[in-house]
Amino acid sequence: MSLLHLPPYWYLSADSLEFPPPESTAPDGVLAIGGDLSPQRLLAAYQQGIFPWYSEGSPILWHCPNPRFVLEPHALHIPKSLRKYILKPPFLLRVDTCFEDLILACASTPRPGQDGTWLTREMQEAYVALHHLGFAHSVEAFHEGILVGGLYGLCLGGVFFGESMFASRPNASKLAFISLVQALPPLGVSLIDCQQKTPHLQRFGAVSWPRKRFLSRLRELLSAPTRRGRWTGLLG
Repeated sequence: MSLLHLPPYWYLSADSLEFPPPESTAPDGVLAIGGDLSPQRLLAAYQQGIFPWYSEGSPILWHCPNPRFVLEPHALHIPKSLRKYILKPPFLLRVDTCFEDLILACASTPRPGQDGTWLTREMQEAYVALHHLGFAHSVEAFHEGILVGGLYGLCLGGVFFGESMFASRPNASKLAFISLVQALPPLGVSLIDCQQKTPHLQRFGAVSWPRKRFLSRLRELLSAPTRRGRWTGLLG
């Protein structure tokens, strides 16, 4: 037996990459518990709209929320306060030049209402492994040679799955995000999975979709080829 169901949770087997149906997510948002963060399991999860999110000291928790917060690049809204920076950004923006530094900064940056322990060392190592395999990418903002903001996520087919961002200077992560969204359509990416609703992403045009709609669109977009490898030079 590859899956064990002890209501309200499903427990993953260590010897199988099988996940339960996303519709069986428990009321607290958890779909399954356990397994590991191997590249194979992570890729299998994301292909089904599932992602890990848990705190230090707890077992791995897998989520597939309903509704799902998403952004279509063509619907990107650039707040008026940021438009003046588009043609002359105050930061040097790069892609995939310091992924490990970026994810470490995301993990160590204090956030209101969060203690930061969800981006555990195990999680960091897992996404670094996906980066080395050409699936995970970072957009970095530099000021005077110092990393001051950015974001990371992974791309499969026509979907970019956003994971986390940080900024140590005003607007650094926002401008990195805008630049990424504008650069994705030429790569064949037409949907950004933002996972959970936040006012920050809502201001950029992200909206909530019913999980059923999200999963249907995900299946369609996964038929597109994945552009693997480093995206260095994507922003010119």
